[in-house]
Amino acid sequence: MTSLTHPGPPLRIPLRPVAPSVRAFLATEAGGAMLLLGASLVAIVWANTPWAGSYEALWETEAGLRVGSWDFSLDLHHWVNDAAMAVFFLVIGLEISREVTSGELRNPRAVAVPALGAIGGLAVPALIYFAFNAGGPAAHGWGIVMSTDTAFLVGVLALFGPRCPDQLRLFLLTLAVVDDIGAITVMALFYTDSVSVPGLVAAAVIVVAIVAMRWMGVWQVTPYALAGVGLWVAVLASGVHATLAGVLLGLLIPARPARPEEVRAVWQYVKRLTVETTAERSHLTELAARAAVPTGERLQRVLHPWSAFLVVPLFGLANAGVHLDGETLRAAVTSPVTIGAMVALMAGNAIGVFGASTLALRAGLGDLPGRVRYSHLLGGAMLAGIGFTISLFIAELAFDDAVLKEQAKVGILAGSAIAAVLGSVTLRLFGERWPLCSPSAAGPPAALPLGPWRAPA
Repeated sequence: MTSLTHPGPPLRIPLRPVAPSVRAFLATEAGGAMLLLGASLVAIVWANTPWAGSYEALWETEAGLRVGSWDFSLDLHHWVNDAAMAVFFLVIGLEISREVTSGELRNPRAVAVPALGAIGGLAVPALIYFAFNAGGPAAHGWGIVMSTDTAFLVGVLALFGPRCPDQLRLFLLTLAVVDDIGAITVMALFYTDSVSVPGLVAAAVIVVAIVAMRWMGVWQVTPYALAGVGLWVAVLASGVHATLAGVLLGLLIPARPARPEEVRAVWQYVKRLTVETTAERSHLTELAARAAVPTGERLQRVLHPWSAFLVVPLFGLANAGVHLDGETLRAAVTSPVTIGAMVALMAGNAIGVFGASTLALRAGLGDLPGRVRYSHLLGGAMLAGIGFTISLFIAELAFDDAVLKEQAKVGILAGSAIAAVLGSVTLRLFGERWPLCSPSAAGPPAALPLGPWRAPA
């Protein structure tokens, strides 16, 4: 019997199965991306109908809490952007912490290529945008093109990417995590208003308290949740954008399970209980089981679906409503803000991510995972130009001028859409020619030459 030859070179590194936690994360992100797309389309249509005034009026509605003379209120737009999005950034912080502790970011060689690719994807788009707007009033908006939308990237990859794209998803997820770290740092340093010292001091005290709880081995979720609410209030009062409280909390919550001796102590106590204490035995058994699972993982399981299926679509509904009449589009065609944002997302990420990743590979700093090749890397780099959620978020922070803000949103929407189409076509073309599946999963395709896209030796 003639043995079948499968396309592509032998695996450069072992093709490890994707962890169930990562699969669950990716599946939730993909589903959330569809809701985000639907909510954004609803916002765009709503903002361009005769009822556009109701769209603006809805998000300007005040809501809050009043107790006696004390009053705390925000309009709905700020409740979404400042409060609900803190949950989104908390999930990002938890994911970063998990990846650093027990995921792909532990292995320097596994993380080197996507990390350097992410740095290229941060720097090159910002430089391109700045080149279009240097010296103008919109130059401050260079940060709007720096972030990749993880939800949309994973969603587009699931719908239009190659078959069996798990290893490519893992590569792009690692890239997106490092990208998020960079974008959040930029947001904290360059897009923060005037700072209140008492608020910062209060936030610092709460952070120290959270670190102390972590050091003492506190594994219950409730103490961290209460501290997180206090941290959010303190950061909001400080003048720093309140969503950064979510990132800080996510990074500080333990990503490792309780110490083995603590779990064993609970189990030993459970075993010593008499038969009559059934309720207490069940309760302690449940606590021991929870203690064996990291606090961050338990919290992420609860919050990630809420973030993906409610918070992020709600953000799209509140922020994607751009008025696209003839005058707006004519202004956008010649606006350096729109053109700069569109080109930076569409071309800047492709150049930055692909170029920096290639340099890392050529320098021998790391490897592409599994059967991922340069062709898949190019398609993934194009998809990294989908800068929707955090790009819109930073545009809200960067511009006070409504016209500049609207032009930036047009560029973000156009650039993200073009990047999604180009990346999807590239991945589908090369993914079908050189599948990412392992030989056992890929079936018996005919042998194909590697051509110029062969992974580096």
